[in-house]
Amino acid sequence: MSSILTNNSAMVALQTLKTINKGLADTQSMISTGKAVSSAKDNSAVWAISKVMESDVKGFKAISESLSLGQSTVAVARNGAEKITDLLNDIKGKIIAANEENFDGDKLQADLGALRDQISSITGAAQLNGLNLLDNKAVGANTAATVKAKGSGDVSITSSLDRKADGSVSTSTIKAAKQDLGLQAAVLGTGTDIAASAMVATAATATMGSTGTITIAGDSTTAARVGNRVLAGDSYRLTGSAFGLSADISYVARDGDTVTDIAKAMEASLSFQAKKDNVAITTSRNGAVVTFTNNTGAAITAPTVTNTTGGTAGGGLELMSKVDVSTLDGAKAALAAFESMAQTAIDAAASFGSTEGRIEIQSNFISSLSDSLKSGIGALVDANMEEASARLQALQVQQQLGVQSLSIANQAPQSILSLFR
Repeated sequence: MSSILTNNSAMVALQTLKTINKGLADTQSMISTGKAVSSAKDNSAVWAISKVMESDVKGFKAISESLSLGQSTVAVARNGAEKITDLLNDIKGKIIAANEENFDGDKLQADLGALRDQISSITGAAQLNGLNLLDNKAVGANTAATVKAKGSGDVSITSSLDRKADGSVSTSTIKAAKQDLGLQAAVLGTGTDIAASAMVATAATATMGSTGTITIAGDSTTAARVGNRVLAGDSYRLTGSAFGLSADISYVARDGDTVTDIAKAMEASLSFQAKKDNVAITTSRNGAVVTFTNNTGAAITAPTVTNTTGGTAGGGLELMSKVDVSTLDGAKAALAAFESMAQTAIDAAASFGSTEGRIEIQSNFISSLSDSLKSGIGALVDANMEEASARLQALQVQQQLGVQSLSIANQAPQSILSLFR
């Protein structure tokens, strides 16, 4: 049936032309933006996923910058530690050569003074943007709340962005431990809340070869410590006169120290002071227990033990301020002291080198991960330009045919006029 009121052919041709025009508009938008999914209305699920991935890419860019800054900071500290190691080895070589009866101790002491000044200069200059990893002084009251005082502990470098399946996001960090190579002297604390059992010393008799021990146990009994055994600022002191020494043996713990670290420091201090005073005492250490052997023939009584809190830790090279090579005994004592200090500097440089290497690996991984995410985003939303070009030409032809088809359909009712002639 023909009708002049309803032209079904024209309606079909019009709907077809609308579909073609919509496809043509979508293809032109795809070509102009380069994206198959440029907004949420194109494909809401894919668009949402791509936006989350784009957010992660921006986050990884910030993390990459953080890693670059952290790597530079650690590299500065490593270079400083390596230079200090070289200086300590140089002076150690001079001390070895000077362990003779006819050495000039005064000139060597002058060299030592110049070396101290140079090390102090390096330690102070080894900073980047105000952060110095060679300065690990613990300050503030010795309580659980303030143990992480400014200048102590370690530095956290943001290293990764972790997204879980539930959508929650967290960050990971790489910790760069500070390595104090300062020369500052320790200041013993005045607090009294360390348990008496924190350090226990026994006596050696007057018998040649008799031994005594120094056992570091920390403080596991004081409730205020909330379970901590060693806190920054804990001060340990033994009366030197009990050993026949001219100075007390002491150490102030820095943040992160263990009982073994404290025992190691106490042994080094006792050994150095004994050599400096020419007292025949030898030492050894097993974990947190220091054993000293009396080879003097004179009695060594049990030293008085003092355990206090609230002290200020000395520098890692604090022993250098006590070295006096103007005498032969002092030069012999200095040899062991410089060996210990050189090892401290070597350990610091090695620690920084390890951290720097890890940061470099993580930085490379973050760069690769960012590239992978960008490729993933492109696979989701980027347009296939070859396909879009071919589709554009096909739709342009279809549009022309659609216009002609609609024109033909619109002319169909005119054929009805011939029936009335």
